[in-house]
Amino acid sequence: MVTVLVADDDAVSRRILSHIISRMGHIVVSAQNGREALERLEDSSPDLLILDLAMPEVDGLTALKLARSDERYRTLPIIMLTASGLDRDARAARAEGVNEFLTKPFRSQELVDMLERLLA
Repeated sequence: MVTVLVADDDAVSRRILSHIISRMGHIVVSAQNGREALERLEDSSPDLLILDLAMPEVDGLTALKLARSDERYRTLPIIMLTASGLDRDARAARAEGVNEFLTKPFRSQELVDMLERLLA
């Protein structure tokens, strides 16, 4: 069974993501910010991480950098999720090693396709 860690400060977004991922038959672990996501990485050993870009305490880009600096998470598939459609955000995330970049609002099938690709 696959475990997906979802980090987003917006409760509605977390519920939507959790619903889509659960319907795929995966386990979902949630975090409300980047700091909490980094803590849950160690607790839950997820197979994939979804990070919102703009979060309090530790933002998604910082959490991505910190995760990638840890040998245990260098190859962990990571999706950066954001309401920002700015190219500079996508470039910054890709420079830090994100696997996919998904802009809100997104279609459920977009997320499903990404998860299937990354977890194959």
